[in-house]
Amino acid sequence: MRHGRSGILKLKLAVLSFLSVSAFTASASARTYHAASHHTGVHKIVFSASGHAAGRYAGGRWHPAAGRYHSGYHGGHVIQCVAYAKSASEVMLHGNARDWWHNASGVYDRGHAPEAGSVLNFRATRRMPLGHVAVVRNVVDNRTIMIDQSHWAQAGISRNVAVIDVSPNNDWSAVRVALNNHSGGFGSIYPTYGFIYARHPGAERNMQQEVMTAWAKKGTTTQLAQAPATPRQISAGQEDPNIAFDDNN
Repeated sequence: MRHGRSGILKLKLAVLSFLSVSAFTASASARTYHAASHHTGVHKIVFSASGHAAGRYAGGRWHPAAGRYHSGYHGGHVIQCVAYAKSASEVMLHGNARDWWHNASGVYDRGHAPEAGSVLNFRATRRMPLGHVAVVRNVVDNRTIMIDQSHWAQAGISRNVAVIDVSPNNDWSAVRVALNNHSGGFGSIYPTYGFIYARHPGAERNMQQEVMTAWAKKGTTTQLAQAPATPRQISAGQEDPNIAFDDNN
């Protein structure tokens, strides 16, 4: 009888031991599978300087990196100014905006008179170290143009933005951009290189461009912007100490 009870007890202990081992193995396998699934389910996505944002895609959702994701006027991440300029014009250049003027040498015609479809190239400043590019939408007069641009003051794509020339010689080497708050005011003075035209150097301009430029020059009687009362020459290739990036413009 004792031997029978002892055998039953041993059998019960063996069954409990087997069940414990099985449960531990299943739990460990589940943890391993979850970790592996989580690891393989995370895909880091990092955009280059010409892209939009940095972050990762995990669990079916996009997780932007802190401080690099900005909402634009139309939602979503902000397209950089160079990417937008290439998509909205026929000027195709590589590099940061500050390099476009030099990269356009021998490739595209350049000058200091605005034309519809040309690219206005801003110089780099302390607060705007990569420079900026914007597409000229139309010429209002010899001191005013309308531009389309992106990523100005951390905003998204903005269209029909007024830009006025405040350079002493009316060569568009210094401009002011309309504020985004629709107050009718303009922001700080920014130095520019000039305009990059969507044609090869030496190529003849078409008739439409000729007419628009002539009309703009004729519009001196309806001039909307004047040179500063005490103009100072902005030296080429050198940042003016009084020109600073304004977060509000």
